[in-house]
Amino acid sequence: MSSQHILPKAILLDRDGVINFDSPDYILTPEQWLPIPHSLQAIALLKKYHIKVGLVSNQSALGRKKISPNIFQSIHSKMIQDIEAKGGCLDHIAYCPHHPDDGCTCRKPLVGMIQASLKAFDLSNAPESVMMIGDSLRDVQAAVAGGVKPILVQSGYGDADMILKKSQDIAPSIQVFPNLWAAITSILRAYPCS
Repeated sequence: MSSQHILPKAILLDRDGVINFDSPDYILTPEQWLPIPHSLQAIALLKKYHIKVGLVSNQSALGRKKISPNIFQSIHSKMIQDIEAKGGCLDHIAYCPHHPDDGCTCRKPLVGMIQASLKAFDLSNAPESVMMIGDSLRDVQAAVAGGVKPILVQSGYGDADMILKKSQDIAPSIQVFPNLWAAITSILRAYPCS
């Protein structure tokens, strides 16, 4: 079996536009956090295959003071509850709360959150066994810089064709799917559930 058909040990997910519907005005309340159809079931499917799931998400609404830490935690609590209600779980959560001008090392396309996730999963020496699923160019850039395999979904609100074209410039063989469910089911299709 070739290396491209080895089951990943972990999959990292962007949040907005991958798990839940995104908004150009940010997700500012728990009520605005609405899962994309079948995304929660996709995460549950990964648990059945014993694949670790990490969240790596830029959340500059915090740094921009558009949302309080308490409300942000309420949104994440709703997300976690909804994922668990479908039988899934997030094994590690990393998010960047900084403003884009803060000069942090975690905001994608930088690799801080990916590195933290690899460390949490004890996979720092095996990034090639990890996939990153995102909906933006900065997700792809961060994945490539972190040595993990990028996968693109087109369920965000950005210009999907432009994002794909720019992503192919840095990852010519990148796989692209309409949404998280399509990506996960394609990744797992060749494997019987253990």
